[in-house]
Amino acid sequence: MKLSGGCNCGQVRYELDGEPIRVGICHCETCRKDSGSAFSFFGIWPRASATLSGELGCWQSRAGGERFCPTCGSSLFSWADDSDQIEIKLGTLDGPPSALMPAYELWTIRREPWVAHQKGAAQHARDRQDTSA
Repeated sequence: MKLSGGCNCGQVRYELDGEPIRVGICHCETCRKDSGSAFSFFGIWPRASATLSGELGCWQSRAGGERFCPTCGSSLFSWADDSDQIEIKLGTLDGPPSALMPAYELWTIRREPWVAHQKGAAQHARDRQDTSA
């Protein structure tokens, strides 16, 4: 699988090679504010599978360094300095992320009551306890 995406103005671009390790949804306050929506929809890939181009801005959150385009402000991805994984905001893909189904949901204690849980997705009241995959 090859996917590509970028920011709204086109200054930051990325390419992904291979399948994601996992795909999820997060309802925490940080993700809600970062996405500007009720939740964040993301995929995790090995960092070695991602090719990035363009200048990035960064701010620190509980998940690590959140990377964004300093020109248009689009939030794109995050990674912790000690991790070999990158979290891609799936709304930034060039095409719709229809084939990437969430396998789990995080921070469901903060899910809006009008957002239904994803059928077949593991439900975590807060963070995932198993961080091996």
